[in-house]
Amino acid sequence: MTVRPQRARPGSPGLQALVDELAETLGRSVAVDDPLVRMICTSRHFGDEDPVRIGTLLQGRADNATVRYVLAQGVAQWPKPGFIEGRDDLGLLPRYVVPLRERGYLLGLLMVVAPDKTLQEQETEAIARAAEAMAAQMYTEHLAADTRKSDERTLVLELVDANVATRTAARRRAMESGLLGNAEHVLVTVVQLCRGTEPGRQAEAALWGALEGFRQTRTAHGLVAIDQERAILLQLRERAPGPAEVAVQSARVLDELTTFLDPSTRPVIGVGGRHLDLRDAWRSYEQALVAARAARRLPSLKGMGDWDLLGELAVLLQLPEHALDESLVPKPLRTLSEANGGDRLRATLRSYLEHAGSIPRTADALKLHRTSLYYRLRQIQEITGLDLDDGAHRLTLHLGLRIEELLTRGEDAGA
Repeated sequence: MTVRPQRARPGSPGLQALVDELAETLGRSVAVDDPLVRMICTSRHFGDEDPVRIGTLLQGRADNATVRYVLAQGVAQWPKPGFIEGRDDLGLLPRYVVPLRERGYLLGLLMVVAPDKTLQEQETEAIARAAEAMAAQMYTEHLAADTRKSDERTLVLELVDANVATRTAARRRAMESGLLGNAEHVLVTVVQLCRGTEPGRQAEAALWGALEGFRQTRTAHGLVAIDQERAILLQLRERAPGPAEVAVQSARVLDELTTFLDPSTRPVIGVGGRHLDLRDAWRSYEQALVAARAARRLPSLKGMGDWDLLGELAVLLQLPEHALDESLVPKPLRTLSEANGGDRLRATLRSYLEHAGSIPRTADALKLHRTSLYYRLRQIQEITGLDLDDGAHRLTLHLGLRIEELLTRGEDAGA
């Protein structure tokens, strides 16, 4: 899968002219980044370029380590300009950073290379005047972009709406506009954040920045909807992607989000089932919500849930949140947990069930002599009162173990 580099939209000629004018006035390298520290405009060099600046020009954005460092300084929340320290290990010289705001919106960051962390009064005055003009220019561009994003958001939400008439009308608009190309296979991905310490607008910007590169790829046409701490990526593809391809896409999105956002946001991704037609986008969306719920509850998924890989958990996770509690754990399994040596016996039971009741494979997995395994299985049957040769009894215990897995992170569930 080919994905375009994650970078901000190029700045307008008007913004570029303001950047060039300021740089010539100061005799210093100047750049304007978006709130995620991705380059929008930059001036020519003045002999003060550093490896970060050169790498950014080549790649369209700084490397993730540099982005994390800059954002960790809190620049997105600064009420006024200030210096950030250089980092020799990153190849970063000190910079004077001005948050570019207009009517409460953080539109970007004006960065002036300042190797000795000093600026003359006339320089800071020139920077302040230029920053005001840049913010006004960027705000005009922001309004146009915001309208486009709002229209796209509305279309996505209608395409996955529960109401048949709503999504039918939305599908007609999407196809008539050619927004989704001619591909057939539909896939919906949901990204969810916890309400962390990040400002809402920074979280929205991060979600857009992480997903926009997947709107148009070599094999997919997509749309994005951002809604507070949630994002929806709807893609039409030439073919249904396999689990490995989905995992790569999800990992890249998570990597971007962990670069742009504070760890307190704890992002998770849910990928819906693969369906043949845009008519089933709503179904893939509902499945993606279930997969995101799995990602939140199961640490083993490492923040990425895929409906097609959930198995029986897909059914359990459709239970209402209030119903998914310890009362669902079968009493025989609770009795086993409370018994002497319960942890060892539970581990034996889990391995036995996951190996489809195969004695040789279970013994091998546990590195246990078969005689010892038989002894433990008899103990389990005596304690639980269930027959491990009975399919229904085995299903009861296996589902109980699966439910317990889901309960281990119940306090974090938010899908």
